[in-house]
Amino acid sequence: MALGNNVLVGQSGGPTAAINASLAGVVGAARAAGLHTVGMRYGIQGLLDGRTVNLDEHVASPAQLELLSHTPSSYLGSCRYKLPDPSTDETTYRTLFKRFSEFGACAVLYIGGNDSMDTIAKLSRYGEAIGSKIRFVGVPKTIDNDLILTDHTPGYGSAAKFIAATVDELACDADVYDLKSVTFVEIMGRDAGWLAASAALAGEAGGHAPDLVLLPEVPLDEQDLLQRLAELIAEKNTVVVAVSEGVRTADGTLICERAGSTARVDAFGHAAALSGTSRYLADVAHRELGCKTRAVELCTTQRCAAHLASQTDLTEASGLGARGVNAALDGASGVMSALTRVSDAPYEVRYELVDVNRVANAVKAVPAEMIREDGMGVTETYLRYARPLIAGEPSLSFVGGVPAHVALLA
Repeated sequence: MALGNNVLVGQSGGPTAAINASLAGVVGAARAAGLHTVGMRYGIQGLLDGRTVNLDEHVASPAQLELLSHTPSSYLGSCRYKLPDPSTDETTYRTLFKRFSEFGACAVLYIGGNDSMDTIAKLSRYGEAIGSKIRFVGVPKTIDNDLILTDHTPGYGSAAKFIAATVDELACDADVYDLKSVTFVEIMGRDAGWLAASAALAGEAGGHAPDLVLLPEVPLDEQDLLQRLAELIAEKNTVVVAVSEGVRTADGTLICERAGSTARVDAFGHAAALSGTSRYLADVAHRELGCKTRAVELCTTQRCAAHLASQTDLTEASGLGARGVNAALDGASGVMSALTRVSDAPYEVRYELVDVNRVANAVKAVPAEMIREDGMGVTETYLRYARPLIAGEPSLSFVGGVPAHVALLA
């Protein structure tokens, strides 16, 4: 493969049900432009060790690319590796740019969230400083939906669809017995409540929306929560509460820390693998209200449930990957492909480019107009925003009764 005729692409951070659709979009757009695609194994960290894969060989046909789009996990593997500041450690950058040259990269695309955009921002600035002609472009993904400068992010719609369907089913299950009960469903979301908010979509088409939705954006007062639960239990048998794992008290203490959970901190200084919020609240409610309680953690199922992916999500993920390739070919660098909403009904978006330096390490919270006045639910404004994102069901291939996937790289 000729020098400068390759697109180098990596995936970073947590996987989603749509991250491989973005990869398929990158590969497809590169092929349409007559370029080859080389994948980083385990993100930028793997590339430092020279670990790559020829994607022209591993996903050679349109049928394989389509199957890749419906495959969960990160096909290339992932990492959580923070690039150092080049002013204090230039060695890493020299190694990476040597790798870029060895693999004949004309463009480097990185599919990921806030921290991945930090990587692209640093690489683009360093490349510009040394006069490199390589283009660096970020492709957004995160189930957390917390990237700024884009209406929403690939991965969120599919996770929201799964959460809404699962909360509805859990509510049906909890309502079987003629007794008073409260079920707490713990949903991912370290700093922003977009995922927990999506539980409210369970109320669509006659479903069972949660009675309360607790978000990190609103400090939790336990006594206020207990009072509200007591009122609800007096009215009905079954109460369902959707709660974000990142819910905090007014002083900033994570509720899961009250349960004795100590969160790991990743390379970017973020609390990781939060757990215990639902268990703690279920114990408090049982003790104070004397009713049956249950804690359910959806955990990683939220990001890997490709069998319930949103077709809108997959289509946009692929489109953003393709937009990233075409942006690089047009000479853009230091940018992220993004979505701008044109209208809600009919739903329409435009594919844009934004400055990746502004996106890196910023967090988009659920805005106040989408949160109920009592802080324990979401408004119609949120539902109107989210409904189109979970729309559509992809046509899946099944083998032996289970969905077919591309075999992950060994």
